[in-house]
Amino acid sequence: MTSSHSTVRVDLGDRSYDVLVGHGVANEIATQIPDNVRRIAVVTQPGVPIRLALPVEHKIFEIGNGESNKSITTVEKLCSGFADMGLTRNDLVIGVGGGMVTDVAGFAAAVFHRGVRVMHVATTLLAMVDAAIGGKTGVNLSAGKNLVGAFWQPSAVFCEMDALSTLPPEQMRGGLGELAKYHFISGDDFLSMDMQQRIARAVRIKADIVAADERESGQRALLNYGHTLGHAVEIATNFKVQHGEAVAIGLVYAAHLAEVMGRISDDRVKEHYAVVGSEYGLSTALPKGCTPDVLLPLIANDKKALDGLTFVLDSLRGLEVVPGVSEQNVREALAAMEVR
Repeated sequence: MTSSHSTVRVDLGDRSYDVLVGHGVANEIATQIPDNVRRIAVVTQPGVPIRLALPVEHKIFEIGNGESNKSITTVEKLCSGFADMGLTRNDLVIGVGGGMVTDVAGFAAAVFHRGVRVMHVATTLLAMVDAAIGGKTGVNLSAGKNLVGAFWQPSAVFCEMDALSTLPPEQMRGGLGELAKYHFISGDDFLSMDMQQRIARAVRIKADIVAADERESGQRALLNYGHTLGHAVEIATNFKVQHGEAVAIGLVYAAHLAEVMGRISDDRVKEHYAVVGSEYGLSTALPKGCTPDVLLPLIANDKKALDGLTFVLDSLRGLEVVPGVSEQNVREALAAMEVR
């Protein structure tokens, strides 16, 4: 094994698996492939810098870039390709890439033959700290993000940090937005850690939450901090604002909403600005065109909106799921945000 890697165990009984974080960990994937696997479907995208040395017959399937390809149509094409290569329930799908790849590959694996094993090689920061961990898979509809999906746990995840040096700045920013939320979920001193430590700690936090609430019936919803407005911003901008950057804006918005509702003080709002804006250099302002009248219907259609407008919000007790938030409070918090 790579001497400098970190290993985090996701404890789910007989479906438990390891997440390896470090430089060169993708080289270990062959040691994790079950003996009865005869074929492997590798799902990736053009330009992903990782190529795997696999010990059995395999075929590479490239899916398109962009959120428009995170669709049922893409999953149908993959499943048809799996069938053509003779993939069976005893075989393996490996997703190699960022969060879109792991979401799509995981969902295709979940539905093909009613479930084929899947592993992920995460090559973006966003995938490492969020999308590749925990078994949530899904694709988009025109009505919203990730509205069609399944819970399907991987057999192993490899967070390949060598790939981070190849990412364009906008993809790194996207991952930093998701990483920022862990500052507020855990209260840990992330600022004192190097990047590998931050990634491993974020994975540990998510692993513990997933182990306690795999199907998002309670505590796991806290991982959606910043996501309710974030998803609305993505859709309202036709995904010109990518997921992690939208989540960063959503974190700051959630702080404003919590303050409007009397849950936190202005000092805590300023702390959100300090982490998101100063520490990670991310935008804290709403994009042009993201008016309350545009955003409110998208917020209302969010898949977490079980009882009216629903948000994960900060408080003196920590983060909590808060249903039934009034439209007036939502609008007041939006008015407190800058627009760029």
